[in-house]
Amino acid sequence: MTVVDTASGKVRGVREEHATVFRGIPYAAPPFGPRRFRAPQPPEPWQGVRDAADFGPTAPKHPYAPPLDALLPDPDVPGEDCLNLNVWTPSPGDGRLPVMVWIHGGSFCHGSNSVPVYDGTAFARDGVVLVSVNYRLGVEGFAVLPDAPANLGLLDQVAALEWVRDNIAAFGGDPDQVTVFGESAGGISVAALLAAPRAAGLFRRAVVQSGAPMAVPPGKARRTTRAIAGRIGVPATAEALRTVPVARTVEAQRQVLAGGNPITGGAGFHPVVDGDLLPRDPMAALADGAGADVDVLMGTTTEEYRLWFVPSGLTERVGPLMLRLAMLRKRVPRAAARLYRANRPGATPGEILGALATDLLLRIPQNRLADARPAGRTHLYEFAWPTDVRGLGACHALELGFVFDTLGSSAVQALTGPDAPRDLADAMHAAWVGFARTGDPGWSAWDPTRPVMTFGSGPDAAARLVHAPREAERKLWR
Repeated sequence: MTVVDTASGKVRGVREEHATVFRGIPYAAPPFGPRRFRAPQPPEPWQGVRDAADFGPTAPKHPYAPPLDALLPDPDVPGEDCLNLNVWTPSPGDGRLPVMVWIHGGSFCHGSNSVPVYDGTAFARDGVVLVSVNYRLGVEGFAVLPDAPANLGLLDQVAALEWVRDNIAAFGGDPDQVTVFGESAGGISVAALLAAPRAAGLFRRAVVQSGAPMAVPPGKARRTTRAIAGRIGVPATAEALRTVPVARTVEAQRQVLAGGNPITGGAGFHPVVDGDLLPRDPMAALADGAGADVDVLMGTTTEEYRLWFVPSGLTERVGPLMLRLAMLRKRVPRAAARLYRANRPGATPGEILGALATDLLLRIPQNRLADARPAGRTHLYEFAWPTDVRGLGACHALELGFVFDTLGSSAVQALTGPDAPRDLADAMHAAWVGFARTGDPGWSAWDPTRPVMTFGSGPDAAARLVHAPREAERKLWR
């Protein structure tokens, strides 16, 4: 047992293989009762030593719908003290080690820091202090209400980073060597934090996995909040929603969000341009120089869309007419469909639509951001290895087990299968560790040749540097 003194009190961790682990440390007070729909408040100090052996409560959320629930295990830990974090450290006395702070994904309404794929043991084994964070989800974290701050979930993330700044040295970490990284909604969060003036100085490096800078106007985001409040039968205000049990709010949220997904759209939660935490659209702010002093690593999987299209059967249901209508709605040039089809012989209309959507939502915005950033500060990657599970290919979230080097977990194998290439995990995990240490993941920084490290390409599933992949398709989106 190891005891560490934090600003709020002492915590007792447990020694496990390669790491001393502290779980469920509160970085803010429970966001319920009078604190519900308010900015995060400091945790109440405690006397004595707080046991930190077990994961803390998860934020209120509804489960993934089948079959995603089997592919993406999402533990639910009851309790109100959900604004907590976990720390894996080689040893609290090791010195000033690089720190990585993980922000989980899940469409801003799923996920937690207790998901098995996010185990930080491999990072600690390799000399990095790994911190994983919970934040408020769904209505509790991203509702747009006239009498409450917007972006509460992002404010939670800022509070967690402030906790890291103030406390991580006691766990062996260097507060001046912090890398914040996240995937999907976590990647969108990292991009938003890059653009947020309030987060400036809290991290030195950032990794954006399968996300892009984006935020929506309050009016658009308010529609989801109003639909959920209407389902409950109360006004869309914090005052009214505080009277509604959390479980009822979560169920109404599940009903309103059913059927949508990040690729095809529908009701959902997003960061909001609120004039406070996010004064401007994050992409515009970053293109104008926000976060220019932060090293950035970002990338996507090759077939992001397959996680939503394949299990739902959408790949087969999309016909030529539906493809044309979707292209009209998204204002996709006709030439794009012709080129994407020519480059993918035998692809169905659903696969063409998925490839177009992946580029429109993720790959093209990342390329544009890389072009706008200062020379030498940005690296890009693509994860191309295809899983055999359910025909999901190189789908969204597949790279996570490789980044965290957790391929041995049965929960991770639900998506990767049992025979995922060990060497590829070694290479990808080492790149993330190298980036956290030096800002260099091991390949050329972005320049006019457009270098992209492609993990899992070719029959040998190797990592190869590719210059300007699918350049003809990218140029269609200028």
